[in-house]
Amino acid sequence: MDCIKLPDQLRAQCRVWAKEGRTIALVPTMGYLHDGHMSLLDHARLRADKLVVSVFINPTQFGPNEDLDRYPRDLDHDLAIAREHGVDVVFAPDPAAMYRPDHSTWVEVPEMGKRLCGASRPIHFRGVCTVVLKLMHLVRPDVAVFGEKDWQQLAILRRMARDLDLDVELVGRPIFREADGLAMSSRNVYLTPEERAKAPAIHGGLLEVRRELAAGTRDTAELGRIFAEHLAGKLPAARVDYASFVHPESLEPVANITAPTLLAVAVFVGKVRLIDNILLEV
Repeated sequence: MDCIKLPDQLRAQCRVWAKEGRTIALVPTMGYLHDGHMSLLDHARLRADKLVVSVFINPTQFGPNEDLDRYPRDLDHDLAIAREHGVDVVFAPDPAAMYRPDHSTWVEVPEMGKRLCGASRPIHFRGVCTVVLKLMHLVRPDVAVFGEKDWQQLAILRRMARDLDLDVELVGRPIFREADGLAMSSRNVYLTPEERAKAPAIHGGLLEVRRELAAGTRDTAELGRIFAEHLAGKLPAARVDYASFVHPESLEPVANITAPTLLAVAVFVGKVRLIDNILLEV
């Protein structure tokens, strides 16, 4: 396994593989790899001859007063995990290698990027789209694998790939959860022991909504109230950033559930903002 720091070196290696007729899979990450990431690596390993994983805390997707400087980092740990899961190349560039001092080109899907997380993180998805497109140009993967915990991100990237005619298959993989239901996230390390013990209530609220839907409730305003009441009872100190029922592809709001609908939530537990979602089907 190689660890590459420079974009030109990554591009050169991937071009060699392409000329040899090798297929390439890409798994973009911000590092601090956990079991959820490992599941993405294992799936990607099955999908292509060569596997590239990026470990890059992308500064352009963090807004002012967000956690860029304290986002957890452990490259040695990430390299060990990557090696164990059959990665061929880890791409771990410095920000200066990805963004020149006068960088001025951005990629975004404006309307989809304004909803859900985009409402409170207005530049986030612009940064995500830009860095992912840069990675696509460097690697030219046949397939790229993402986690469905970041459902909005995947939906936006799929729209970007469609609109820009990118020749790549974007694959979403199911949310990987702790034994108590909490969605795995690098940011979970920020939680205090007490917060960590209560945080699974977020997933519990999603499951409660699914049960109410199965019992016949279709109105999303009523289902949203049920989620809020569950969270208030189990995690009273939490603050809901949003709990939105949307079309799973377009992210347009849904008022009454008659077809598959995504319930996406973002909840502050103490100072930690956690996201989760569930696909609701009638």
